[in-house]
Amino acid sequence: MGAQPRVKASLRLGSETYSVTAVNGESLSEQLVSMKEESMTILKEFITKHNVPTDVPDDLVEPSSEEEEEVSEKPQSKSKKTKIN
Repeated sequence: MGAQPRVKASLRLGSETYSVTAVNGESLSEQLVSMKEESMTILKEFITKHNVPTDVPDDLVEPSSEEEEEVSEKPQSKSKKTKIN
């Protein structure tokens, strides 16, 4: 008969809450490994479920070439320093 789980955790991801309890292992380190694996599975599923769509228009991410030309065409003004004696 296995030992009682000594490792428990709650994950709150946004408005969702998940409970993680070690399901196998007699030693504390075995239970921690079990909990880590279960937590990583929950995180992977959460990220997959809430992933941002990949079909975002490019013009929102990169500036247009017209904007780049405007910036490069502006003449640089030279600052004048006044000498004070």
